[in-house]
Amino acid sequence: MKLKSVLTMLAVVCFVAANAQTADEIIAKYHENTGGVEKWKALQGIKMTATMKIQAMELPMEMTRLKDGRSHSVAVVQGMKFNQNVFDGTTLWSTNQQTMKAEKSDAESTANYKANEANEFPDSFLDYKKLGYKLELLGKETVEGTETFKLKLTKKPTKVDGKEVENVEFYYFDTENFVPVLMESEIKAGPAKGMVSQVKTSDYQEVNGLMFPFTMVQGAKGQPGGLNIVISKIELNPKVEASLFAFPTSGN
Repeated sequence: MKLKSVLTMLAVVCFVAANAQTADEIIAKYHENTGGVEKWKALQGIKMTATMKIQAMELPMEMTRLKDGRSHSVAVVQGMKFNQNVFDGTTLWSTNQQTMKAEKSDAESTANYKANEANEFPDSFLDYKKLGYKLELLGKETVEGTETFKLKLTKKPTKVDGKEVENVEFYYFDTENFVPVLMESEIKAGPAKGMVSQVKTSDYQEVNGLMFPFTMVQGAKGQPGGLNIVISKIELNPKVEASLFAFPTSGN
């Protein structure tokens, strides 16, 4: 083999090695670019004030998540408050849209929430190995004109109707800024079972040294419509009363 050919091959190998990314390197870059691992680990809570747009309706909403796993989401519809996926550390509950009463989730839904979402603060990637998750880089893919790294996150299995099912999410990270722009997962239960849920994130802005997406679009892949959430304010380490998360004895 000619020296020139050998040198060319070596140059290609060196270029590929220098530009190759691993899943862990992408996540490390993501946390670095959005404020740094130490700041993310020091975070104790997040409160978001937003507007949820569904077709022609615009509904005010608030979402609160704490490091200890507690969470609370509420939307206001025609003056009535609808609580969704509220977790006090033990009980998962929501407002029943027909009775307008607080209703505890079934044991299976609560166990699934405790096994995964309750532990994912501030995101699914910080200390993902300690959570028992597995992360893989599947390559690059273009998403609406943006080149991305496609990552596969395998979380703890969930149960649907008593049967254990795989729990996988796919994340697409912008190759330039190393922030997620899309998340996809298969819907495992309900009328939309088998369809792919999508969450698109954009409009990243800084809040006290940390970067957050201020626009999220949720919907089913290939389907019209969807839910558009535009965040107007993010408060870090908010002071909240324990009663915010507690299942109301009055039932509303």
